[in-house]
Amino acid sequence: MTQVDFYILDSDSDDARLRLACKIVDKATQLDNHVFINATSESEAKQLDELLWTFSQGSFIPHRVVRDELSEAPREPVLIGVNRPPAPGRWDVMINLAADVPDFFSRYERVAEVVDANATRREQSRERYRFYRDRGYKLNTHQV
Repeated sequence: MTQVDFYILDSDSDDARLRLACKIVDKATQLDNHVFINATSESEAKQLDELLWTFSQGSFIPHRVVRDELSEAPREPVLIGVNRPPAPGRWDVMINLAADVPDFFSRYERVAEVVDANATRREQSRERYRFYRDRGYKLNTHQV
């Protein structure tokens, strides 16, 4: 069963939220995990694409933004998309930045929910928490 971790930030900065997602990606790829980042919009996907090149001095995380259906397993360990089902192949971690729980979340071994202090996004995260809890998923929370 999928494990769900909520990472809770004190800041309501979009930059802090996206940087935390990049840190989770970095750690997951160091553990040889494949990651899908479920962005809220195409513009956020583009920001993440740029940030993954620059967020950490000297680190490079192979990734790409996907807009079309993939017919074969990608070579990159990290994909960024907006509400896209997983590509063929092995996908271990999904980082959800979207307001809702995507239909395909349970295909992943682990879901990381990134929550900041923005009032609207915080309320949306509470709804996602209830969604997972009511279906019996193991939930963890981490204050960051």
